[in-house]
Amino acid sequence: MSSLGEFNLRTGGQTDWINITSEVQKIVSASDVREGICVVFVPHTTAAVTVNENADSDVPHDVNLSLNIISPDRREFRHGEGNSAAHTKTSLVGPSLTLIVTNGRLLLGTWQGIWFSEFDGPRTRKVYVRVVGENR
Repeated sequence: MSSLGEFNLRTGGQTDWINITSEVQKIVSASDVREGICVVFVPHTTAAVTVNENADSDVPHDVNLSLNIISPDRREFRHGEGNSAAHTKTSLVGPSLTLIVTNGRLLLGTWQGIWFSEFDGPRTRKVYVRVVGENR
């Protein structure tokens, strides 16, 4: 069985991290897949999705700080929109995740959550979720 879901987000700014774990789990639950995989895909070139700690609100700040060190805005960039650093950060973090579904639930570690990472907002963004596996 395969099921596709989607939802939209309104991001606040260039360093906005939004915990989307519950939205993804709702789509998994509605799919009736008991055992399988879940793919989360972000169809944007200046936003990404990742799994990271969801217990300490300082983690997104610290990851963004590190990404800004790795890919700061530079006047040498040629891209006309002025968001080359955002494109680089998106390439580093990535546009998709593949997660395990077991007993109808996302298999995540105790401290893990699914995060949407905005590097160029504010914007309205879309997230696609494909769930594939065995029916209940």
